[in-house]
Amino acid sequence: MLIPINSNQISKLIPAVGTGNQYKFALGNPEKILQRLIISSIGGIITFLISISQTGNQTYNLWLLLCVIFFLYIIWGPILESSRRNLKYRKYKFYSIFDGIVSDIYKTEKVESSREQSNKQGRLEIVQNKRTWLILELEDEDGYLEKISFPLENKHSQIRIGSKIRCLVTSNDRNFSRDYFLTDAWLPDINLWVGEYPYLLRPAFKEICYIYLNKFVGDNNF
Repeated sequence: MLIPINSNQISKLIPAVGTGNQYKFALGNPEKILQRLIISSIGGIITFLISISQTGNQTYNLWLLLCVIFFLYIIWGPILESSRRNLKYRKYKFYSIFDGIVSDIYKTEKVESSREQSNKQGRLEIVQNKRTWLILELEDEDGYLEKISFPLENKHSQIRIGSKIRCLVTSNDRNFSRDYFLTDAWLPDINLWVGEYPYLLRPAFKEICYIYLNKFVGDNNF
């Protein structure tokens, strides 16, 4: 079931500025952190050297400011990335709560990174770093909706076919017949959140689910 909600509720569910959970996700793995650290260090050092050469000139303060910005990139980079994700989602026109079930569960392997490495014969070969992802297919009384995928963790072993699941769906089509997008999802029976990226403010989403589901369907088993 898709239950429309007012667009003014979105600011309560998805903030313009990234939250702590979103920052943690955007921060990424050690490899991504190292890349940001390298960019931050190189950019900071170069702009610092330029600022020294501009001492006494009108551009000195500008280069010094750029130096500080580069050195702080490792901090503000993830904030900017998570905020951009949120704003991209908030640009849609129509929003609904999806209340349905998990209709199917399966796994797949995704390549997260790859590198070239010499084998015992001295030949270069590509070594891939793979990770197992879990895919959930969602449906309600109207049929199949969509699927969501996320990296598999031990806690996901609790998920079963038929488990109740809720998420937010958005689209620029009022009827949600095409070009719609799903957020992370909540399985209320086991109080488990799943998804690749934590879009939703979780306490706010639970509260809005309670209000709208009781209003429209009288969900006594919330």
